[in-house]
Amino acid sequence: MEQNIKSYSDMERYELINVNDGDKYGFLGNNDVVVDGDGYLKFLILSESGGKLGLFSKPSLLEVSWDYVRKIGARTIIIDAEKSELKKIR
Repeated sequence: MEQNIKSYSDMERYELINVNDGDKYGFLGNNDVVVDGDGYLKFLILSESGGKLGLFSKPSLLEVSWDYVRKIGARTIIIDAEKSELKKIR
């Protein structure tokens, strides 16, 4: 495999961070990725609770276009999006 190719099983332990406001959304494995019919990554579905489970409430979910992903590092996925650009879906 080429070095710039990463497997999802490795990336699911990457932390999601929005550098615009410093918000952390937990790990990729605790969130969802939407892939289109051609296999391209389209959206991240992020839990506003940062991956923490609540006993009595469902966390709010945000849809983030893959276009806002700026960098995939050694242990992080960096997002750069304003709050107004994050679509609340629940």
